[in-house]
Amino acid sequence: MKKKVAVALSGGVDSSLAAYLLIEAGYEVIGIYMKNWDDSEDLSGACPHVKDYQDVVSVCDHLNIPFYTFDFTKEYRDQVFNHFIVELKEGHTPNPDILCNREIKFKVLFDKAFSLGVDYLATGHYAQTQDGHLFRGKDQGKDQTYFLYALNQEVLKKVLFPIGPYEKSDVRQLAEEKGIKTHDKRDSTGICFIGKRNFKEFIKQYIPPEKGQFIDPEGNVLGENEGAYYYTIGQRRGMGIGGPGEAWYVVDKNIKAQTVTVAQGEAHPALFSNTLTANEASWIVSPPKNFPYACTAKIRYRQIDVPCIIEKIEKETLYVRFDEPQRAITPRQSIVFYQGEECLGGAMIINRGQSLFESSRVSINT
Repeated sequence: MKKKVAVALSGGVDSSLAAYLLIEAGYEVIGIYMKNWDDSEDLSGACPHVKDYQDVVSVCDHLNIPFYTFDFTKEYRDQVFNHFIVELKEGHTPNPDILCNREIKFKVLFDKAFSLGVDYLATGHYAQTQDGHLFRGKDQGKDQTYFLYALNQEVLKKVLFPIGPYEKSDVRQLAEEKGIKTHDKRDSTGICFIGKRNFKEFIKQYIPPEKGQFIDPEGNVLGENEGAYYYTIGQRRGMGIGGPGEAWYVVDKNIKAQTVTVAQGEAHPALFSNTLTANEASWIVSPPKNFPYACTAKIRYRQIDVPCIIEKIEKETLYVRFDEPQRAITPRQSIVFYQGEECLGGAMIINRGQSLFESSRVSINT
């Protein structure tokens, strides 16, 4: 008897080809499309829900598989979006994609899929699993284990990632060869519920502007900002600070004072630190017991993981040191740990340690 698989279809080429590959592998396949954002009042066309849905219908017709549509807008707003806004108000830079995977795709959708009597849930993620362990996708530039670290082994044993062993270019080529309509569809980027809209203007609907000041690392006032909420560590554009010399980058911010500290130059020492603390750890494997624990880690998705040491875990707080200074360590982004090709788990960054700029000032003063 064929195993039954529900494929989470997004309307993109990756999930479309995932469905095709599972059919070819002998599974009984059904499609599932989930609507997470209510764009009924959005006249900008920024949220592509309608087009994505049409592409899902087209792909399912082409593959001759049934599909189901589920509306999770309430769950998404309650468990992802509202959390996102609260974090911004506190001065953090949250990652809603990680929360969406944990709370919506691999919990709410996961439960809904298995209520239909399936044996597995499949997605178009670039990742691979084996016996409940998570490994990188073959395409290192597209690997998405960074967004999946919060899944546990029980879930991973029931999840399939069919395109994990493929390069992105091969996915597109194979989809085109098989006549899949979405083979040349552009990848979605950015935060899904913001889409192509200006981030600051979108957030202003939920967090009213509150005037503050741009200052340099020495405390000199450079201009006025619209609220520290709207800026993130490492940001370059959207500040309106000109003048001679290199571009300005956000290196720190203070929500209470509504100040945003900026410095000139992509390599300014105020952007770099050797250490960080993190909490809310989620381990796919057993957490480290012996310290210092050597592994690699990445602090953002589009980063090659780098050597680090978990010096200790104390009262659920992780203390991490890097071999080389890391740029733009950002509170409430995730740090994700690896041993070779295996993703071990990750945690939420609380704060970075002293920046190289701060360290140099201490050295000079002492």
